[in-house]
Amino acid sequence: MKKVVTFGELMLRLAPNGYLRFVQADSFEATYGGGEANVAVSLSNFGVDVKFITKLPAHEIGQAAVNSLRKYGVDTSGIARGGARVGIYYLEKGASQRPSKVIYDRAFSAISLAEPKDFNWDEIFEDVEWFHFTGITPALSSGVADICLEACKKAKEKGIRVSLDLNYRKNLWSPEKAQEVITKLTPYIDVCIANEEDAEKVFGIKADNTDITGGKINYEGYKQVAEKLVQKYGFKMVATTLRESISASDNNWSAMLYDGKEFYFSKKYSVHIVDRVGGGDSFGAGLIYSQLNNFTPQESIEFAVAASCLKHTIEGDFNLMSVAEVKALASGDASGRVQR
Repeated sequence: MKKVVTFGELMLRLAPNGYLRFVQADSFEATYGGGEANVAVSLSNFGVDVKFITKLPAHEIGQAAVNSLRKYGVDTSGIARGGARVGIYYLEKGASQRPSKVIYDRAFSAISLAEPKDFNWDEIFEDVEWFHFTGITPALSSGVADICLEACKKAKEKGIRVSLDLNYRKNLWSPEKAQEVITKLTPYIDVCIANEEDAEKVFGIKADNTDITGGKINYEGYKQVAEKLVQKYGFKMVATTLRESISASDNNWSAMLYDGKEFYFSKKYSVHIVDRVGGGDSFGAGLIYSQLNNFTPQESIEFAVAASCLKHTIEGDFNLMSVAEVKALASGDASGRVQR
């Protein structure tokens, strides 16, 4: 079985029930999630042998975080233990014209203070075919950025395919710092995943005539961006999610894949959102799964978008869908009719 490794921060998510605002809540639901952990859970549900790497405290909250992955079959044996804090994020779910809000409390988390000695990449990468991380991870600290670079170099040395979801977060670093750090990683990246803002914020490459707040997308502009990314950084593949935000509750959702030769666009889904957190991660997992299983480029982008579309209907960070369910939607069954 093909093995995948993902590396990043697993966080405690605290959210008011339903659509209550922070100031209304007298209790918070506790779940766990994080970009690379979300990808790991998706892949595990697809039947992939996947290992998640991070650092978590040895206390009970750290163990609860580990257990949240183990219940879905993710290999947690490589998680380093130590430090004092599990990172936290607070989520207020938006509705209609009221946007969702996220407040981070992740400073000095165990993973942000990790050291190179915490991870033996030769052991971690044994019999591994794919390594995935997001731009959030090197943004956590200069030390973690160095660890990411070490991991990428080791992966490339072993012939492992590497994917990066840019996932720019303004609360973690500036565009200038992001470009400085990510540019050092690009020689080792095979597949770059980006949304409509990432290429501009991280690389200064912008799609023309696109207004993300107005829900307007210029497809020709994104072709230009993908071509520039491949030409400048040598990526073998660029995948771009195309979110048209009608409101916090309703989005149009599609994507583009560029393999350095041809452009492939998925069908477009009109999504009524239950929980959009993890939507991009489920897209990344779908793309990785489809590439590991030698899907054609068109099949690959359709599978990835369908997986992500379905994630928007599921509470929590994790995409709890099977390959059969994703394929059913990708093949055209979007009726939502009761199955019995």
